[in-house]
Amino acid sequence: MTPTTTATPPATPPTDRPVAGELLPIHERVDIAVERSIEALFSKQHADGHFCAELEGDSILNSEYILMKAALGQFDPPAATPHDRERFRKMGVYLRMLQREDGTWGQYPGSSPDLSACVKAYLALKLLGDQRDAPHMVRARERILELGGAEKINTFSMFYLACLGQVSWDACPTIPPEVVLLPRLSPFHLDKVSAWTRTMILPLAICTALRPVRRLPSHLGIGELFIDQSARERLCRTPSDEWAWDGLFLKVDKALKLVDKTNLSPLRGHAIAKAVEWLDERLDPATTDGLGAIFPPMVYIQIAYQAFGRDRDHPILVEAEKQLDRFIVEEDDHVRMQPCFSPVWDSGIALYALTEAGHTIENNPRVEKLCEWLLDHEVSHVGDWIRNLRPEDQSMRMGPGGDAGAWAFEYKNDWYPDVDDTAMICKALVRATGSPMSTSTKYHQAAARGVRWMTAMQNDDGGWAAFDRTTHREWMEHVPFADHNAMQDPSCADITGRTIEALITCGMSPNHPTIRSALAYLRGQQRDTGAWWGRWGVNFIYGTWQATGGLAAAGETGTATYLARTLDWLRSTQNDDGGWGESCDTYEDESLHGRGESTPSQTAWGLLSVMHILGECAANDNAVIRGIEYLLEHQLDMHAPANAPEHILPEPAGAWREAPFTGTGFPRVFYLRYHLYRHYFPLIALSRFTNLSRVTRRPTRS
Repeated sequence: MTPTTTATPPATPPTDRPVAGELLPIHERVDIAVERSIEALFSKQHADGHFCAELEGDSILNSEYILMKAALGQFDPPAATPHDRERFRKMGVYLRMLQREDGTWGQYPGSSPDLSACVKAYLALKLLGDQRDAPHMVRARERILELGGAEKINTFSMFYLACLGQVSWDACPTIPPEVVLLPRLSPFHLDKVSAWTRTMILPLAICTALRPVRRLPSHLGIGELFIDQSARERLCRTPSDEWAWDGLFLKVDKALKLVDKTNLSPLRGHAIAKAVEWLDERLDPATTDGLGAIFPPMVYIQIAYQAFGRDRDHPILVEAEKQLDRFIVEEDDHVRMQPCFSPVWDSGIALYALTEAGHTIENNPRVEKLCEWLLDHEVSHVGDWIRNLRPEDQSMRMGPGGDAGAWAFEYKNDWYPDVDDTAMICKALVRATGSPMSTSTKYHQAAARGVRWMTAMQNDDGGWAAFDRTTHREWMEHVPFADHNAMQDPSCADITGRTIEALITCGMSPNHPTIRSALAYLRGQQRDTGAWWGRWGVNFIYGTWQATGGLAAAGETGTATYLARTLDWLRSTQNDDGGWGESCDTYEDESLHGRGESTPSQTAWGLLSVMHILGECAANDNAVIRGIEYLLEHQLDMHAPANAPEHILPEPAGAWREAPFTGTGFPRVFYLRYHLYRHYFPLIALSRFTNLSRVTRRPTRS
């Protein structure tokens, strides 16, 4: 069960008025805003010290949950209790809330229609009893057909249709379970794909081998969504003109289907058993809160294990169902799903923000409590990542008492800690002590273990990826089941920038070879505009903020020509209202980079980028002043209750509202709205401005 917050803001009418004291000098108004922001942030702290706000995805989470329950035979009584049925009904309410006026569903507010999301929502609503001639269903169906029909959905969506008898399993790409038996030297190996792909493809491999089908009554089918009915019997993918191997991969898929139909794989039974063994190990509740601790594999594993022959009351499936259901957020009028929890991520950034505002272990017991919670969540388990390290690093021992340590994103995901969270926690812990790394405290010792792990995780190109030490293999993005756009987890500028800052904060010299190679990687990733692409946040504003943070920590200044280009880009993309904003659309069309509705989180990233480049001079910079004014003007003067379109959470006075999604899950596929981004990032920017202002206001000696 997710912990509850320690305080609930009072219910008072909303207002868009700026903070009080508008006629005061800007540095005094910022001081007031910082204190109000800190109070708002602390109102969201949980009783045990950590932070974890809701993580919002799109409609596919509700749709896929309903489709999973139908595929498992758990949608109707007696398998579904009255409480279950009421929950499903309220999930349908939320799906209708997210449907646009044109009948479609999308990946984020303001996005183009997403065909896969539309088809899954349509089928889920039919299962819930919505009639095909209802106006909202007619609008959805017409748009689906205009977009190319259900035969054009992505392969991970097609698996649901196969499980429910709406398409043949031949319409899905084959993922042979024999992949679990491949030697490490083979071109395709589980160690060579991203961590999240490992946990997704093995359950799907079991499904493609066993081909489970729970057929729906004819009136619940979605044949009306297909333009070409024959497409329901075959894999609807065509070779790309840009990648010659696409045709080869499709021929391999046909060969694998022939092997399946003729039972020519003598290792099939052994492969399925090994796949189950691999999955069982990573489902141990002592090490994880569900497979990968994220929604997709936690859904797929339930279908795969039922096909394998395990009953619902099997201990592993009981635990799997419980952990997935923890993601449910139940309101009086609707139910929505989260894709996972973000407690370590939220806690680390909140701690960093509080330290920027001057709060440390020495002067604030709530900060100390937060640090203790983070120490308790250090990962001691050795996960899949160990096999991708250099031989000399594979003997490291994890956690307290060992020589290395790391943190995962979720409450418990010990198999898959990540560099991004580890970097954030390490630098935040050091800052929270108010003392240098030479001071031997348990916090510094934990940070030192993190430094050891991050250093070992550096890729040969000088950058860092999220979950593994990797080599990018572009060809893998073209296998038939790779259209989730995330087969690989290569180095990226945003994680590399954060890791550089963390290592230097923890005492590593900017001249260390690890830092030098990382700086070279960052410079090589800069676009001609001066910006950096963002992998884990939207998008170039995020990537540029992270990259410039690492460069500034290493002593790179705005006098460098390449950073002058960055500064010009940041000034050119600042909106007339003084803020910065960027749409997820930029992942589809990079010409839109840095453009979009101003948001508090992205304005903070833009401000911090300029301050990274200009240093002490930033406090008097016009772009910075305008950005700070934007944050001041949009800070809530009074508590704002939830209302459309932000029906998820109320906000306290001192906080901000933010409707657009500014978090990235899988570029071009899945995006996120972190409900604390609009709190702690503006706090960091305002506090950084205050600290720089104090430097510029400091009297000089004559």
